[in-house]
Amino acid sequence: MRLRKEERLAFIYKLIVAIGALMAMFLVALVLGVADTTLKDVWHALSSHAKGEKLSIIRELRLPREIAALFVGAALAVSGAIMQGMTRNPLADPGLLGLTAGANASLAITMALIPSANYFAITVACFIGAALGAMMVLTIGAFKKGGFSPLRIVLAGAAVSTFLYALAEGVGIYFKISKDVSMWTAGGVIGTSWSQLQTIIPFILIGIFISLLLSRQLTILSLSEEVAVGLGQKTTQIKMILFIVVILLAGASVALVGNITFVGLIAPHIVRTMVGTDYRFVIPMSAVIGGIFMLFADTLARTINAPYETPLTAIVAMIGLPFFLFIVNKGGKAFS
Repeated sequence: MRLRKEERLAFIYKLIVAIGALMAMFLVALVLGVADTTLKDVWHALSSHAKGEKLSIIRELRLPREIAALFVGAALAVSGAIMQGMTRNPLADPGLLGLTAGANASLAITMALIPSANYFAITVACFIGAALGAMMVLTIGAFKKGGFSPLRIVLAGAAVSTFLYALAEGVGIYFKISKDVSMWTAGGVIGTSWSQLQTIIPFILIGIFISLLLSRQLTILSLSEEVAVGLGQKTTQIKMILFIVVILLAGASVALVGNITFVGLIAPHIVRTMVGTDYRFVIPMSAVIGGIFMLFADTLARTINAPYETPLTAIVAMIGLPFFLFIVNKGGKAFS
């Protein structure tokens, strides 16, 4: 599966344009908000040590928040692309396949049983919960003869996610920590700190890097299991590594911003209309488009009803649910 020079050049041009759009969206996100700031303020905040109320708002509130939005968007989009390729299911998404619900339940249990747990311990708990949630969905989805099917996986994901969310709520009520759990998992980047970013970003970068290394194998795997085996691929090992990558990306996202669904569904479908179905192109472009999407959604959340903040989950759901229904109606072929 060698790439032609024309294909590589076309992709590079598209990626450069997308990165330019990402940088523009990042600047817009830093400028817009309740506090009246300008591009000049942003420049001074980023390039100097000058002090001032506006500069402090940009440095300590908006900058870590938008960095979180960028990386979480990239992580969710890449994890969604991997799952869609690995399962050959156009409806695959970390939120729809139980990963975020599992991470949420594990987070609630950790906060209840280990109140003194630090941020790193909570992050590890989210990874474990994401793995268990996905394993439950895949196990239930494979019970029936005929293996996996997109509809069966989605139904299993809905059932398992409902159970795990109910478990998290039950733990919160029983241990009287419902408010703490809800605040953590409400779905938003508000209040993100630099120390949280230092803990989470390495996991996201490692996950994206490994997915890039395995993008060629994922492309073959997305075509057919038989083709992958025929070409000498160790499909079981590749799937295990990719599954761990998805857990890293989804678990890190939940630990940082809570339950954000649909990003991993929307971004890869949009990307495939831009660069095709080769995951050597889909993975890096998904990271960029996912970052743009989350920055855009967070900017809307901060400005659409200023000075009040609209929940980020509501913004993403308003965009994602119609898109999801459209994909279902078209059988997943509309954006392939």
